[in-house]
Amino acid sequence: MTSARRTGIAACGLLFLLTPLTVLVVVRHGAPLPGDLALHRWPLDHRPPVAVAAARAVTATGTGVLPYALAVVAGLIAGRNSRQRRYATAATLAVLLIGQGVRYGLMAAVARPRPDAVDWATTASGHSFPSGHTATSALTAGLLIWAVLTRSRLSAARFTVALIALWAVAVGLSRVYLGVHWASDVLGGWLFAALWLALASVTTAPLVRTLGTVGPPPARDSLSRTQLP
Repeated sequence: MTSARRTGIAACGLLFLLTPLTVLVVVRHGAPLPGDLALHRWPLDHRPPVAVAAARAVTATGTGVLPYALAVVAGLIAGRNSRQRRYATAATLAVLLIGQGVRYGLMAAVARPRPDAVDWATTASGHSFPSGHTATSALTAGLLIWAVLTRSRLSAARFTVALIALWAVAVGLSRVYLGVHWASDVLGGWLFAALWLALASVTTAPLVRTLGTVGPPPARDSLSRTQLP
C-alpha cells in the first residue's frame, strides 16, 4: 500500500471521527457533551497562581505570530537548497493559512458558545468549536514534525518529535485548564488539524516528489568517486 493511499485512508478515518462530533455539538445547540462539565469543573478548584501563569504562557504560544514563524522555520528545515526552501516555505504557510480559513468557517457555522466567562482565567473571543489555539498549534506542530522527518529518521529525531507533539498537546490542555473551552472543543481542534494535515499530505504529494528531484546534479568528480569500489 502506497504512502498516499495510507494517508488517504487516515483522512477518511479522521473525517469519520470529526463529523459525528461536530453534528453532536450542533444537535445539542452547543451544550456541553458528556464529560465536558466534569473536565471543566476540576481546574476551577486546582488553579494556584503559578499554574495559571504557566498555562497562560503556554496558551499564548498557540496564537499570534509564533505559529506562522514556526511554519516558516518548517519550510526552511525541509528544503535542501534555496529553491526548495522557497517552495517548502510557501507550502507550509499555505497549509497553515488555508487551514485557518477553513477552521474559521467551521467555527462560524457551528457557532458554539464558550463556557461561562466567570470561569475564565484568561481572555478569549469568538466561538468555541473547534478550539482555535488547539488547531493552530497542532497544525504547526504537524508541519514541524514533517520538516524534521524529511531531514532525519524517526529513530534519530524521536526526542525532537516528542517535544513538538508535547507542545501542541499542552496548548490544547491549557485551554480547558483556563476555562475558555470545553474538552470537546479541544478534541475537535486536534481532529481538525490531523484531518487537514492528512489532506494536505495527499494533495501536495506530487509537489513533494518534484522537490525531491530539484537541485544541482552531483559534481562529476564526486560522482566518479562514489562509483569506485
